[in-house]
Amino acid sequence: MCRKHRAYPPLGKFHLCDRNPFCLGKAGTATSAMSEKVRTRLEELDDFEEGSQKELLNLTQQDYVNRIEELNQSLKDAWASDQKVKALKIVIQLVYERIFSMCADNRSVLPDHFSPENTNDTAKETCLNWFFKIASIRELIPRFYVEASILKCNKFLSKTGISECLPRLTCMIRGIGDPLVSVYARAYLCRVGMEVAPHLKESLNKNFFDFLLTFKQIHGDTVQNQLVVQGVDLPSYLPLYSPAMDWIFQCISYHAPEVTVPELQCDACLRGGTALLLNSVMSAFRAEFIATRSMDFIGMIKECDESGFPKHLLFRSLGLNLALADPPESDRLQILNEAWKVITKLKNPQDYINCAEVWVEYTCKHFTKREVNTVLADVIKHMTPDRAFEDSYPQLQLIIKKVIAHFHDFSVLFSVEKFLPFLDMFQKESVRVEVCKCIMEAFIKHHQEPTKDPVILNALLHICKTMHDSVNALTLEDEKRMLAYLINGFIKMVSFGRDFEQQLSFYVESRSMFCNLEPVLVQLIHSVNRLAMETRKVMKGNHSRKTAAFVRACVAYCFITIPSLAGIFTRLNLYLHSGQVALANQCLSQADAFFKAAISLVPEVPKMINIDGKMRPSESFLMEFLCNFFSTLLIVPDHPEHGVLFLVRELLNVIQDYTWEDNSDEKIRIYTCVLHLLAAMSQETFLYHIDKVDSNDSLYGGDSKFLAENNKLCETVMAQILEHLKTLAKDEALKRQSLVGLSFFNSILAHGDLRNNKLNQLSVNLWHLAQRHGCADTRTMVKTLEYIKKRSKQPDMNHLTELALRLPLQTRT
Repeated sequence: MCRKHRAYPPLGKFHLCDRNPFCLGKAGTATSAMSEKVRTRLEELDDFEEGSQKELLNLTQQDYVNRIEELNQSLKDAWASDQKVKALKIVIQLVYERIFSMCADNRSVLPDHFSPENTNDTAKETCLNWFFKIASIRELIPRFYVEASILKCNKFLSKTGISECLPRLTCMIRGIGDPLVSVYARAYLCRVGMEVAPHLKESLNKNFFDFLLTFKQIHGDTVQNQLVVQGVDLPSYLPLYSPAMDWIFQCISYHAPEVTVPELQCDACLRGGTALLLNSVMSAFRAEFIATRSMDFIGMIKECDESGFPKHLLFRSLGLNLALADPPESDRLQILNEAWKVITKLKNPQDYINCAEVWVEYTCKHFTKREVNTVLADVIKHMTPDRAFEDSYPQLQLIIKKVIAHFHDFSVLFSVEKFLPFLDMFQKESVRVEVCKCIMEAFIKHHQEPTKDPVILNALLHICKTMHDSVNALTLEDEKRMLAYLINGFIKMVSFGRDFEQQLSFYVESRSMFCNLEPVLVQLIHSVNRLAMETRKVMKGNHSRKTAAFVRACVAYCFITIPSLAGIFTRLNLYLHSGQVALANQCLSQADAFFKAAISLVPEVPKMINIDGKMRPSESFLMEFLCNFFSTLLIVPDHPEHGVLFLVRELLNVIQDYTWEDNSDEKIRIYTCVLHLLAAMSQETFLYHIDKVDSNDSLYGGDSKFLAENNKLCETVMAQILEHLKTLAKDEALKRQSLVGLSFFNSILAHGDLRNNKLNQLSVNLWHLAQRHGCADTRTMVKTLEYIKKRSKQPDMNHLTELALRLPLQTRT
């Protein structure tokens, strides 16, 4: 397409082509020849164009974006209402699919790779009609973009249509006077060209060299005057070219031989656009290509004119490439020195940190802690004055992440002198906590072996304390859990080997530092209990006073810490666990203290507890705890001053006084478990023991008085169960009565001496009670009876034969 004048028009004004054979002007002869239909259509265009242009004047950036979105919706509405002229002028309307569908008839479907000969006349006519409509658009830019958008449709008309249109559209862009507008037009044409004809590289190169010819306009009076009017300086204006140039370069470099790149660079240098073009080259081409020629690029950067496009932006682009690909090893130190000479001289903190943040990764990747320490020190030096770091937290965070990503040995990391002072720049609490979390996550992930390194411990204690101190009344539970997880991960990794006293001292210090996070306190209690057991294991056979004193210190630590916890079942389970540990270490009085504390805590158990944000009944959890407690009480020896089975008696009193749910049978299930415990205690030798702890079977040796007390407790508990069964003799509770009665029967069968006449008769009565109202499960009853008959054949079990005869199965009619 020809241009009327050779000189480029001023910024913001577009030179329209007046030699387009399809262009309809307002000359008298053309006007008189128009049909009324054409006149009407042009008037519609004029009216809509004028309104649209006025609407987009004096809009803010966000208003402009919103308006474009409105026009996008208007396009859909206009097309749906058959207002095709309006739709065409609003936004690009792709018609390829529509024309493609016209080529298919009832006999065949057009293949994806078709030739113009495969298309029918209707499709060709429609396609031509679209191009004629586009040619009637008088403004250059709309005409260019709409024609470029349907460039693919040339495939319906001619095999060479696309290859002929691309050069013409490239020349059409020469009519755009604004160099910034023109470069984005070229970028769009390159995009379309790569989509429809990626093999046609000539138009890509032509667009690039045309841009070089127009680039000199930037420094001309017209552009400079417009920048002054708009209040835009050159350093802010030039980077606007980068996205378009990056895209053009990416299109050129796609499957292109590497020799193409130096040619383009040399040509760019000759035309005076080196800085901007170098930046685009480094942004568009493969990182490996840039990295292997790093010194060549540094040489070109040093020769660049710094006006308009600062060198530090070029070094930043180079650094981004070197983070992805490695330069030659022999050049690495020289590259860092050349880059840092420029970076460290930057006065503007934002310019400095944006560039330094990129090169930190290069430094960490290829050098030792000495060079990293130098870089961190330089960052502190630049960002501390006037508290400039407050405006650069994202970049500072990236620096920390890059450092810890390359230093997995935390003894080396924390020996970097300026690392912790670098953390001090994070004055905003939320940011500081995020950085600390990032460090702790890296430590937990990469530090595999336990440590006692004082450098690591002191640094991480400081970091964990920072996270802990951020917790307040407004902190979300998920955040608390995350912080506790990270701190616990650190605590688990600390080990002083056999220096148990030093280990306990660490736990004591940690308790004082992390007292506001309950999961951390729980972890510390478990750790101290493990420490006590480890001491017992290591010192086995060497029960010195010092060892005993240390174990008692561990026990005291747990006893003091548990009451500070809020969770009721957390406290109950820790009292039980810590009591077991004390018992295993022959600390009998301390074990009693733990068990008494647990018993005294049972009445405080609420009816409902919070489980993962939901309120749930607590009885099942209490039942589980008490069953575990009963298992431990079997081996706990009686205190000589508190009478026989004093702990069991105290626990039974608490269970009796506890307010249970009205429709619950949990209390009776617990009483049944107590019967199992008392039955085990009546054995001559208990089922299990703790080493070096004399349980009641050893203390009493089957003493008749002890057995008598045990039997009295059994009778008391059984009376409570039978009383409860009487309360269930109601229509709505008969099913429960059957289940509880059968459960009680099974307990007597498993743990009782059925040679006792009273017990034998009680079991028969319970059997009948379970079936009395037809509520029992017949299959269960049958299997139970079969089990009794099978057991009766074992030695000393003849009495079960008689029992089986007294247990009829109820038939249902």
